[in-house]
Amino acid sequence: MSFDKQQNQQQNRQIKLASRPHGAPTAANFEMATSEIPKPNNKQILLRTVYLSLDPYMRGRMSDAASYADPLQVGDVMLGGTVAQVVESNIDKFAVGDLVVSNSGWQDYSVSDGIGVLKLDKDMAHPSYGLGVLGMPGFTGYMGLTDIGKPQKGETLVVAAATGPVGATVGQVANHLGLHTVGIAGGAEKCAYAIDKLGFDACIDHTADDFAQQLKDACPKGIDVYYENVGGKVFDAVLPLLNAHARIPVCGLVSQYNATELPDGKDRLSVLMGNILSKRLTVKGFIIFEEYGDHYPEFLTTMSKWVESGKVKTKEHQVDGLDQAPTAFIGMLAGDNFGKTVVKVADVK
Repeated sequence: MSFDKQQNQQQNRQIKLASRPHGAPTAANFEMATSEIPKPNNKQILLRTVYLSLDPYMRGRMSDAASYADPLQVGDVMLGGTVAQVVESNIDKFAVGDLVVSNSGWQDYSVSDGIGVLKLDKDMAHPSYGLGVLGMPGFTGYMGLTDIGKPQKGETLVVAAATGPVGATVGQVANHLGLHTVGIAGGAEKCAYAIDKLGFDACIDHTADDFAQQLKDACPKGIDVYYENVGGKVFDAVLPLLNAHARIPVCGLVSQYNATELPDGKDRLSVLMGNILSKRLTVKGFIIFEEYGDHYPEFLTTMSKWVESGKVKTKEHQVDGLDQAPTAFIGMLAGDNFGKTVVKVADVK
């Protein structure tokens, strides 16, 4: 089965990795190409991208350094999560018109065998939330906090990038669990939003000259859970405030993704290791769907109810047009976004 494709678009636009960045990505690292719209075989579905997710992990895949996943090769279509609509289906469980979360990448059309493709409610008010609070970032925040962070009522939690999709989820869930929640964000506007809209008890501007002192003042009882997604000077300020038996879920180090060499200064590894030993810290990195994929349906049910009721709020930084993805991605890595960065590629039919 199929429905007519857009009359004004008979080709598949694709944004590819043109070259590997050295430091921060630039527009020259991307190229727009066109190809024929792919044809699904008798065990595949054809997907039309509606929304494209932009996430910090993509920067790591643009480099050829060893990591938890193979890097992109120059000439590959940029990878990324998408909300897409089924255009043709040769798989019984998917019907034409279904909205799904997939990994179609930075392009208009893709084919899939259905593995890893998750259905969304066709009537959901905000399908793009499937890429944010109800998708990989929200799931990452929820599982990292609840399973690794093991939050207990009355403890103190700190999370950086507090208005992003991961940090906002972490802070709001921790707040509902009765923790003292301290966010870290860049600028007064984001900090005000974290407190006034997301319910953080405090939010510290990491650009302030006395950032470390402000963080210490906001955590008079020390830090029991630090949700790590930034690294750099934020972790430097957090480390001396960690309590004995503190837990540190690690899902990202966005401040380091554009680094081309180790930071200047003394080797601090011995200080970190000494703290891990003397304070008996738990530090655990994780890749969300690799370790917690079987928990996603449970998460989606719980978080959908919280979002619908207003218990958990979310904010999107939405950009229009596939051709704007490189600029939006570069800006996101620089912290120019406010909320979850999503590119609207097409309308839902």
